[in-house]
Amino acid sequence: MANLKELVERGNKLFNAHDVDGLLDLYAPHAELHASGGMVAKGRSEIKRFTQSWIQGFPDVKLRTERLLVSGSTVIEEGIFTGTHTGAFPTPAGDIPPTGRRVEGPYIDIFDFDGETIVRDRLIFDRLDLMEQLGLAPVPAGATTR
Repeated sequence: MANLKELVERGNKLFNAHDVDGLLDLYAPHAELHASGGMVAKGRSEIKRFTQSWIQGFPDVKLRTERLLVSGSTVIEEGIFTGTHTGAFPTPAGDIPPTGRRVEGPYIDIFDFDGETIVRDRLIFDRLDLMEQLGLAPVPAGATTR
């Protein structure tokens, strides 16, 4: 059995290379991805659509792992997302036209494995912070900018 930490690291390398099909090979056909804001992607085709939306909206998107924790068949990743919003970003509320703004934000991703395949992926990120960085939500008075 492969080291689960190495599988998550491989997944990030595939994402950073925009190899969505390679990334999907890590997921079980019936896998589910749950993301902040009540987003749910069931099965590889929906997970592919979700993943491609980030690459479409942020063509230079990169993930950087800060910390990985493994407990049994679960891996918890703490990371940083960076990218420049130069493409239309599909969201459940509709496409967000490119703003040209660079964003950087933390995320937590929790992967549940069955053997060497991901069966559940729970992505947690600050949606409001993302909208503030894109200039689509007001930044609170006194807040520092990145």
